[in-house]
Amino acid sequence: MPLNISKRVLCIGDVMLDVVVALQSPINYGEDTPSRITTHGGGAAGNVASWIAHTGTGASIVARVGNDSAGAALISEFEDLGVDHSTLKKTSDATGVVVILVDKNGERTMFPETGANSGLVLSDMPDLSGFDAAYVSGYALLNPRSRAGVLEMITAIKAAGLPLFYDTVTVGAMKEVDRALIHSWLPLMDYVLPNEEEALYVADAKDIDSALTKLLELCPAVIIKRGSDGACAQERGGNRIDVDAVTTVLADTTGAGDSFAGGFIAAKISGSDLRASVVAGVTLAATCVANIGARPQGGHAL
Repeated sequence: MPLNISKRVLCIGDVMLDVVVALQSPINYGEDTPSRITTHGGGAAGNVASWIAHTGTGASIVARVGNDSAGAALISEFEDLGVDHSTLKKTSDATGVVVILVDKNGERTMFPETGANSGLVLSDMPDLSGFDAAYVSGYALLNPRSRAGVLEMITAIKAAGLPLFYDTVTVGAMKEVDRALIHSWLPLMDYVLPNEEEALYVADAKDIDSALTKLLELCPAVIIKRGSDGACAQERGGNRIDVDAVTTVLADTTGAGDSFAGGFIAAKISGSDLRASVVAGVTLAATCVANIGARPQGGHAL
């Protein structure tokens, strides 16, 4: 189904500067290791907004950057990518940074420093009229300095009747809080989009079927991103859907899940059914992982 450019999505969470270190050989600890280093816009909410805009759907970002050169560069990239950044706040804290090591197989390991992203409050969110959906990054709820404000935003989003899409984010980040707290957030969401490892962790399950069963008790629709195995999805009371990944040359897995979310959300709010929306997600993810960095190539390396 063609995407409707009149649709708009509010993306809440984090914007970061990604420093991507593509290793040219195994790490020589204590010595030099040849690598290719580039800098890009990052942060889950910023990435999802960028990929949603890439589909031709409207995207706005609620996040914080520092009043520094990195923050200015990230704002410039949002302009290039067509993301509305009118509610992106500048603060006295330094812009958040993630150092990302990418090995020869394209797998990434992240070292984040949250920086200015902490401290989101309800007043950071714009008026919801004119928006058709909202996305919340799990990092925003996992951050104790932003949690109360983001929960207030979620209450307002639900009161406005907007569908809410939620990414659980990495297991490493989720282990910082009690799993029961994460379980308390899932009933607030309309769609939850974990990857396979995250789904198994949140559900405390050994396999995908068990994870789906558990997560569907908490949230009405679950979409599990499975990397090279594609994705599966199920709505409460419906049948499980499996979609294969799109074959591509893998360069960097950074942003794969965010690009999937962007494609899925844009398709879903434009009227596509669950299967077609998952197909849109895996298709956009294939575009992302074929390039270095987590954003569409329409933006520039910073």
